[in-house]
Amino acid sequence: MAQTISLEQHGISVENCWRNPPVSALYEAALQHEKGSSISSTGALVALSGEKTGRSPTDKRVVKDDVSESEVWWGAVNIELDDHTFEINLERAQDYLNTREKLYVIDGFVGWDPKYRLKVRIICARAYHALFMHNMLIRPSAEELADFGEPDFVVFNGGAFPANRHTTGMSSKTSVDVSFARRQFVILGTEYAGEMKKGVFTVMNYLMPKQGVLSMHCSATESLDGENTSILFGLSGTGKTTLSADPHRSLIGDDEHCWSDDGVFNIEGGCYAKAINLTREAEPDIYDAIRFGSVLENVVLDPATREVDYTDTSITKNTRVSYPIEFMGNAKLPCVSGHPQNVIFLACDAFGVLPPVAKLTPEQAMYHFISGYTAKVAGTEVGVTEPEATFSPCFGGPFLVWHPTKYAELLAERLHKHDAQTWLVNTGWSAGAYGVGSRMSLKYTRAIID
Repeated sequence: MAQTISLEQHGISVENCWRNPPVSALYEAALQHEKGSSISSTGALVALSGEKTGRSPTDKRVVKDDVSESEVWWGAVNIELDDHTFEINLERAQDYLNTREKLYVIDGFVGWDPKYRLKVRIICARAYHALFMHNMLIRPSAEELADFGEPDFVVFNGGAFPANRHTTGMSSKTSVDVSFARRQFVILGTEYAGEMKKGVFTVMNYLMPKQGVLSMHCSATESLDGENTSILFGLSGTGKTTLSADPHRSLIGDDEHCWSDDGVFNIEGGCYAKAINLTREAEPDIYDAIRFGSVLENVVLDPATREVDYTDTSITKNTRVSYPIEFMGNAKLPCVSGHPQNVIFLACDAFGVLPPVAKLTPEQAMYHFISGYTAKVAGTEVGVTEPEATFSPCFGGPFLVWHPTKYAELLAERLHKHDAQTWLVNTGWSAGAYGVGSRMSLKYTRAIID
């Protein structure tokens, strides 16, 4: 039987709150209670995220208070919200969660370096969401869970219940709100699990620079002898996850990292890979990670064989899979490494502008880091159906909290101190723009990086 926990201190009175339940129990609950759930031929849980199959960046809000007012980069990325409205949305999420017969609580860590580790609590009503965050957070041991205490940050996922669009500051029935002062995160009107993952990343993007640590939207790998570390910056769809699954290197992480005075450490405990057109031939490590314990989002199964058709985009082009990092055969545990010798900027150029690879001077590195030229690829955000040119500061604009120059200054300082070389690698189109040329071959891009 799953362990239960009281959530009275979080304004929730539901008695049946499962805390860090076994993976098998989450499978059973999803199959029994969540429409569209099934098990793939390889044993992964298949789940549907509902109406939203990508992030909703225009619905993200940050509470503006006496402290955050002078720290946050306000504007299109961080849209301000007053504390009273946050409280309304929080109560709305709590009220919804209080109507459920059963809730799921996932307590875990973010940050593999114990010096910078945060304790995060996820409160949700769907087993799919619980399993997803079980995979994406760093899973505590039994002893660590017993000594967990109060969390540093709490995520209230009431995503099946809409925000009130008439509430001050709301632009739709979806609202994803963070209060750094309260150390709380609220989700309404979207069941896309990636909102929880990126919400936690947003928290780290705020807290880490306060401690002089650079938080980064990048993957990281290490040579098999442990002597050489590389980090690869890039937005979703540029190849961060795919290129980090390199049989010739150890995997530190596929998406979110920090660079401290001691080296690089992964923020997460799992990986979140795009599944569209996935094949074992092209990406064997990711393909073989899709087994019992993994979560496949919005994919289509063959009704007879339960095999996934990774070419089927009838639900969304943003099909995804989440799995614990140890499912990758080349993963290094704990997920920490030394200071990078090579820093790689991945740009998905859909317009024939960039060469396949360019070696950058320190000045060029800062220019490309601040401008962050790439193309949004289909499905990663709501409404994106084909590549769109975008300039995303620090190759992670949607998740920045401070002004981009703060992250750029931290990067420049580390590049200089550790004599790291910066490269720009184009993972987009060659022999012409999108619709004329073809996407860069993964084999060639991997050869360039190796």
